[in-house]
Amino acid sequence: MANEDLFKKVVSHSKEYGYIFASSEIYDGLSAVYDYAQNGVELKKNIREYWWRSMVYMHQNIVGIDAAILMHPTTWKASGHVDAFNDPLIDNKDSKKRYRADVLIEDFAEKLEQKAQKEIDKAKKRFGESFDEAQFVSTNDRVLRYREEKQAILNRMAKSLETENLADVKALIEELGIADPDTGSKNWTEVRQFNLMFGTKLGASADSATDLYLRPETAQGIFVNFLNVQKTGRMKIPFGIAQTGKAFRNEIVARQFIFRMREFEQMEMQFFVRPGEEMKWYEYWKETRLNWHLSLGMGKENYRFHDHEKLAHYANAAADIEFNFPFGFKELEGIHSRTDFDLKAHEEYSGKKLQFFDPELNESYVPYVVETSIGLDRMFLAVLSHSLQEETLEDGSERTVLKLPFILAPVKAAVLPLLKKDGLPEIAHKIIEDLQWDYNVIYDEKDAVGRRYRRQDAAGTPYCITVDHQTKEDGTVTLRNRDTMLQERVKIKELSEKMNDSISYKKWLS
Repeated sequence: MANEDLFKKVVSHSKEYGYIFASSEIYDGLSAVYDYAQNGVELKKNIREYWWRSMVYMHQNIVGIDAAILMHPTTWKASGHVDAFNDPLIDNKDSKKRYRADVLIEDFAEKLEQKAQKEIDKAKKRFGESFDEAQFVSTNDRVLRYREEKQAILNRMAKSLETENLADVKALIEELGIADPDTGSKNWTEVRQFNLMFGTKLGASADSATDLYLRPETAQGIFVNFLNVQKTGRMKIPFGIAQTGKAFRNEIVARQFIFRMREFEQMEMQFFVRPGEEMKWYEYWKETRLNWHLSLGMGKENYRFHDHEKLAHYANAAADIEFNFPFGFKELEGIHSRTDFDLKAHEEYSGKKLQFFDPELNESYVPYVVETSIGLDRMFLAVLSHSLQEETLEDGSERTVLKLPFILAPVKAAVLPLLKKDGLPEIAHKIIEDLQWDYNVIYDEKDAVGRRYRRQDAAGTPYCITVDHQTKEDGTVTLRNRDTMLQERVKIKELSEKMNDSISYKKWLS
């Protein structure tokens, strides 16, 4: 499938198989707001659990919290969000559409990278096994030119954004001949900054109500609780605090399905370290987080690191783990060295000390922080878009299959009685009663068994368990694997153990 076709298929498949619905759809929906349906909520929960187990359970020095969405308004003054949480936006005068100026430029730069990659792929095909990619990349004029041009564009944009030279950002867009992606028009307005926080009120009456914000990130809930967690958990540096939860941003340019939404969920961990050791831990968490992604088996070639050209006001190093979505490589997770900016800012605004006494050094200091932050909704989209596949089988027929990692699949097995009689449904229900203690399993008796297999393939169910007349004779059932379509006879009492071989956290995370 072409990338554009695949993306459209992902969107339609999500609704058809109960993964994602447009929010308030009976009222024509709400732009960039979505509801997770019966399968979607399970997949989302499983991704969250996979992250939590690897981050919290597998690290003895990381604990979790769940901070409130509403926070004291001074929190956002201290963090810099009130003054600096902006996106550079530009409007097209002809199409009346609004875009993020930096995203338009980054997309243009990415096309140059794609041209360079095409040259590499052509050479690889031409030279075969004797191809030396490193030498080719470092000597080929076209590859060097494309990548130098890309870097020059990104460097200029980063410098202009850092100095808030928005006129030069527009000039860069015009010089590159960047057009409206939908209409091709190059008739642009000036670039201007737009604050992304949602405001709300706290209080019984309009006169006495306090102005609050819906949190634009979950990290600050961790920072303001740093000392509470450290003291009650008797935590020693280095240690981490993890959290998952909703955040809200008034994205003017919300698009690409659930990739960029106004209400979304983050999975973040703030790791507190000694000053001077932050870069060591920054590299550690870059490697560790990439390995977590690779553990799901979605292909090393679909991930890459992107070092930030323009650093946030709180950071001294930042990189993104980008994933190859149907619309290109885009940010999936960020790893940031946040220095001691956040804790020092909250010290200043609150008047409270947020320091750690280090018994080994016999001194107190404000810790430095290394952050890992992944968008749960983006991870959901990455998993879904990579897993949706069309296959041509040996007999020439085709099937749509959602090859979700088994550990993440919403339903682990569907139990199918071959017929709706002869006691087969009763046996099927008894199997469900036994398996449901360990797995999410469902009962499916509608249609011929072949059609049921196809339906479960498209829904992403790893196993189908078929109860037939032989089951009554010898206590065995047919266990069918979604990906290989291979079938084997398994004793009912051995089903749970057999499934656990491919669905246990130990297998996937070790």
